[in-house]
Amino acid sequence: MTAMGAASGHALEAQRWSVLQASLADIARRHPDAALASSLAAEDMVLAHAIYDGGLPLEVFTLDTGRLHAETLGMLDVMQSRYGRSPTVYRPDAAAVAAHVAEHGAYAFYESVDLRKACCQIRKVAPLWRALAGRSAWITGQRREQSATRGELHEQEQDAVFGLVKFNPLAAWTEAEVWESIRLRKIPYNPLHDQGYPSIGCEPCTRAVRPGEDVRAGRWWWESSDSKECGLHAGNRAEARQAGASSAASS
Repeated sequence: MTAMGAASGHALEAQRWSVLQASLADIARRHPDAALASSLAAEDMVLAHAIYDGGLPLEVFTLDTGRLHAETLGMLDVMQSRYGRSPTVYRPDAAAVAAHVAEHGAYAFYESVDLRKACCQIRKVAPLWRALAGRSAWITGQRREQSATRGELHEQEQDAVFGLVKFNPLAAWTEAEVWESIRLRKIPYNPLHDQGYPSIGCEPCTRAVRPGEDVRAGRWWWESSDSKECGLHAGNRAEARQAGASSAASS
């Protein structure tokens, strides 16, 4: 890339970043109780950086499922060191986890979509309900190009599942744009990304992707692509969107 091309690229990134910061500041103004749900992966690190480095009064939280990679959990210390702030951590109910494992086994999620979603419900969705309780809005790092279930993602939408406003400030961003901001702004990121993990979840349910695969191919790789949501973003599915629309129309 020529010096002129690099300068042009940097200017576009600066413009995107300015728009992102303005969007987050507007969210903080309209919904001071809003919080970013962070998976500690690349997109969420970009958003956390914009919040922390920009001094915005928005909470960041993460869900420690008890099955995360050590590299993912290590990001909490990295963030505390870099920003002097780190996400609030929500964990699943220990008794519910123990009962599920006792009845179905520690790796039942490989056996069926229903059992996998039951595990996600206990380890991720139930803690998310606690994290969102009493809030009027939440923020995610989802992007449209990540998967088929996210192709119609809006930057702002009514979350019919959790009953609050949901903001997806990076919805229109490409993967290349995410990484451009990470490089230019020296944003810390999960080292698993350098090992072939573009999308990171629980350790037993995430693998590195192969050349040519989409970014979420490593998530629940034994399932079909149209089932690859854990319940945190159940509203992404067409049937959930339709159900939400029908409910709104009848209220």
